[in-house]
Order: sequence, then structure tokens, then C-alpha cells
Amino acid sequence: MTISVETTNPKQPEARALLQQSHALMQSLYPEESCHYFSVDALCGDEVTFVTAKIEGKIMGCGAIARRDDYIEIKSMFVDPTARGQKLAQHILDHLITLSRTEGFSSVKLETGDGLDAAHALYYKYGFADCGPFGDYKLDPHSIFMEKTL
Repeated sequence: MTISVETTNPKQPEARALLQQSHALMQSLYPEESCHYFSVDALCGDEVTFVTAKIEGKIMGCGAIARRDDYIEIKSMFVDPTARGQKLAQHILDHLITLSRTEGFSSVKLETGDGLDAAHALYYKYGFADCGPFGDYKLDPHSIFMEKTL
């Protein structure tokens, strides 16, 4: 099985479909005010790099980094349910962390939802630790905030 991770335009049809699947899941799990995902247009911003993970050339996962003043924020981590268990999220996270280091950032932060236990386990495995809200985020009973020093 060949897995590749590469920068992709989030408006590309396969990528957009995956993002719509991710957004629908978040909307089914959390109230609107607790859904902090980026729109497809926001993922096209100059400060954002969006990547997809492909298995044998088919897009099955995605993630992004958003450059902030003094840290990177990880956004839009999602793997198609049919591809889970194949280490796609690890490939995406490895790529995003390497990109963050290459660009000279010293910390990476993220917001994720409560109840996403597999995601939390992955982030803890990669050395992320719980932290408080950052940027424009507010305390939210459904949000878990994490950070990692690079």
C-alpha cells in the first residue's frame, strides 16, 4: 500500500468531499457554536497550507496548518472512516509537524472536540499536552486544547 501526503487545493473535488464529510460529522456531534472548523475558502488563505493523504492515489485524509504570529495551529485533521486504522493520521501529522519545524515555528497548537478519543490518543502519543484556550478560542465544554513544543 502506497501512502503519500502532499499539498492540495481544498477546492479540488475529492478534497472538498472529504471536508464536507468532516464538517457533517462535527455538526452531528457538537452544537454550532462548538464547531470550529475552517471553511473550504478559509483553507485557501495565504496563511494556510492544506494537505491530503492518499492511498494508491485516492484522497482518504486531510489536515492543515494555519500560521499564527508565534505558533502553528493544526486544523482540519480528518480521515475517511473507510481508511481508518491505516496510519493516515500519523502520516498527515508527521508532515504537518515537519513543515512547521522547517518554517521555524517552535510550537504547534490545536483545538479538538471532546469524545474524539482516537484523535486525543494520537496527539498525546506525539507529545501534545493539554493547555488552555488560545487565539480567539473561548472556554467551551466541548473543546479540548493542546500544544506541543517543537
